Amino acid sequence: MITLKIHLTDDLRRFVDEQVSRQGHDSRSEYLGGLIRKERDRQHLRQLLMDGAASATANEADEHDFAGLRERVRKDTE
Repeated sequence: MITLKIHLTDDLRRFVDEQVSRQGHDSRSEYLGGLIRKERDRQHLRQLLMDGAASATANEADEHDFAGLRERVRKDTE
């Protein structure tokens, strides 16, 4: 683990402190680390979506496909 030093305006520091308190984080570091992880995950999801959009199209789903999905959902909820 490394240590980073960041500079925040008083307004941003107060905001971070409020979020730490409201969201039950143990520290500013934990809160900021969570934000960084969310951004990493958001970028990863965006890349997956872009990759999917750029990929070849599959066959269109028909009623048979949806019937199978509905049956799987029914079995999972029983």
